[in-house]
Amino acid sequence: MKYIFLLLVMVFELSAGVLKSPILTLTQDDSVATIKVNKVDVGVSGFVYHQIAPNHSSILNNAVVTAFDKDTHIATLALSKYNGLKNNSLPTGKWKVSVGDTALLAYGYSRACLIAPSEEIYHQITKSVKIQWVHPDIFATILSFRGHPTPLKSDFDAMRISNAVGLIFIYLDKKVFMIDASSFKILTINDAPFVQDSVKLPFYSRVEKIDANWFGEGSSELEEYAPHYYELLAEYNKKDKRLYDIIKSKGEKLHDLLGIFKIGN
Repeated sequence: MKYIFLLLVMVFELSAGVLKSPILTLTQDDSVATIKVNKVDVGVSGFVYHQIAPNHSSILNNAVVTAFDKDTHIATLALSKYNGLKNNSLPTGKWKVSVGDTALLAYGYSRACLIAPSEEIYHQITKSVKIQWVHPDIFATILSFRGHPTPLKSDFDAMRISNAVGLIFIYLDKKVFMIDASSFKILTINDAPFVQDSVKLPFYSRVEKIDANWFGEGSSELEEYAPHYYELLAEYNKKDKRLYDIIKSKGEKLHDLLGIFKIGN
């Protein structure tokens, strides 16, 4: 139970810790900006918005923290096209990010989705951690619509956008990985030594069958739970020494995944 308590503390800190800070510097191509904050983790995402009038603002870009200097408290942000809202009927402004616009980070961290191998583990975690859980049935429905029995990063993106999910939790081998839903960067790894007696693929949900496309990435039935999610995490966390060490400890079965990492580079 102490492990769930630690996870609860981390979730509370993140969900309550929405950060706002003005843009300090901006590269010439508008792809990288800096802000000043007391503390922020690499991988935390959000967006940059422009204040049009006292009660009106417009979101300009996605933002992801790529570096944080603990001495200067300067965070570096990678900027990209904003994709959190899509409505072809609404007009869009032509503003570009400028120094003085506001970065808002960790927005949406109060809503999360848990990927778990069994119903028992799913309920043990979701009943213990007080956050607004988006049920995996919704994700399974999205996968079926997209024809992907094997979840891809793009499928997680589709769920994030359509359901305003800020965090993804994945249970793997008695650990809970807390991930930023946009960047797919691992924020925390917590022990959760539950007994796992069964596995439902591709994850626990009440959806009996996920429809599949005839061909293409993600169209094959998932054969094993842990290897797929380890591979997905490795692909988007190539410099994460914590994940590297965990995968290395699993032996030959996951040995090929070690080649994905760029530890020390």
